[in-house]
Amino acid sequence: MKHFLKETDFAAQELPDVFALARDFKAKRGQGTSTILAGQTWAMLFSKSSTRTRVSFEVGIHELGGNPLFLNRNDIQLGRGESIEDTARVLSRFVHGLIVRTYDHSDIVRLAAAASVPVVNALTDFLHPCQIYSDLFTAAERWAGPGGDLVGSLKGRKIAYLGDTSFNMANSWILGAGMVGMQVSLAGPAEYEPSAEIKAQLAAEKRPADFRFLTDPFEAVRGADIVYTDVWASMGQEEEAEERIALMRPYAATAKLFATAKPDALFMHCLPAHPGEEVEQAVLDNPRSIIFDQAENRLHMQKAIMATLAKHAKT
Repeated sequence: MKHFLKETDFAAQELPDVFALARDFKAKRGQGTSTILAGQTWAMLFSKSSTRTRVSFEVGIHELGGNPLFLNRNDIQLGRGESIEDTARVLSRFVHGLIVRTYDHSDIVRLAAAASVPVVNALTDFLHPCQIYSDLFTAAERWAGPGGDLVGSLKGRKIAYLGDTSFNMANSWILGAGMVGMQVSLAGPAEYEPSAEIKAQLAAEKRPADFRFLTDPFEAVRGADIVYTDVWASMGQEEEAEERIALMRPYAATAKLFATAKPDALFMHCLPAHPGEEVEQAVLDNPRSIIFDQAENRLHMQKAIMATLAKHAKT
């Protein structure tokens, strides 16, 4: 059974087809409901709340002809002591796919190991692969142009990631950018350098650790094609918020810092944004900020991911 738990669960040679499918879904939206998931129900198991992730998956499943079934942790026995493995086995008898948004990445790995239907990682504390694929697609749209080579347009580009470089978004950029030949420059406090977990993942996959970690944000951003940031305290880190904000303030995406990147550089943020903390409002409002394109493209890319997994499940 093919799952999508991390960026590298699709081989590099599969990416052009997945990206092209997302572009096709986007171009043809509103021209009738697809039948790719006709007669199927896909369950959404969310331990973490969301706006973009929940809405984009629910709408996407519907637009592919399927039925979305939303379940938070308290809706099922998983929240009251049933094992992850038994939950996966039972749900696999009822539904055709599982979309999972949770904290511990090992939980989704265990779920997928026991499931007999495709499992999609809609975010863990380790990785956020749907976001990265959508973000890569969003940048590629700008650079490839209509009908151009989406994946090829990313090769050789540089992304500068600011802030907490030890958490899921930074980890996912390290994996995702490496697949398409992008350079990754990470800037954050020394206390939040890339984790041993992502280094172990790269070693397990025999991938080079092709990224730079810097404590100087201006050096990291210099010459970048994309400047990217995320909130400094994610769900589950609220008690550390004050300490994190104090440490990461030098890594805020200010207009001055953004000006260090290439003149045509794009600004990206996976949202929600906290103006005045990790990013200035002026940067969010910059004409080269494509944050809402990113949000929209979650729908199209996730449809492409689910459609590809559904096709594999039938073979």
